[in-house]
Amino acid sequence: QVHFVESGGGLVQPGGFLRLSCEASGSISSDWHIGWYRQAPGKQRELVTWITNTGYQNYEDSVKGRFTIWRDTTKNTMYLQMNSLKPEDTAVYYCNRVPLVPPEYWGQGTRVTVSS
Repeated sequence: QVHFVESGGGLVQPGGFLRLSCEASGSISSDWHIGWYRQAPGKQRELVTWITNTGYQNYEDSVKGRFTIWRDTTKNTMYLQMNSLKPEDTAVYYCNRVPLVPPEYWGQGTRVTVSS
């Protein structure tokens, strides 16, 4: 099985910044594409950004220009730099495979709250 541990979340004001980290362990492969999902209160989970096994970055329009994703394959670690944060970015952020492949293993996520 696969184990994901997310960290780096917190409370920030609008316009602030955070850096999230994701450490993967277990039956993982460097060939996987991985990304960041988020789930806001009362909303469905959505994929916001992901990175391929070759390092190609993809961003949803809502975060493009503000978020940056990168990975350290050797350390099985992925990062997300979040700048110019908005209240609508408030959510629990999770890392996982892209696309999702059964069986799905989810970590506890890390909570990001953007509020004045």
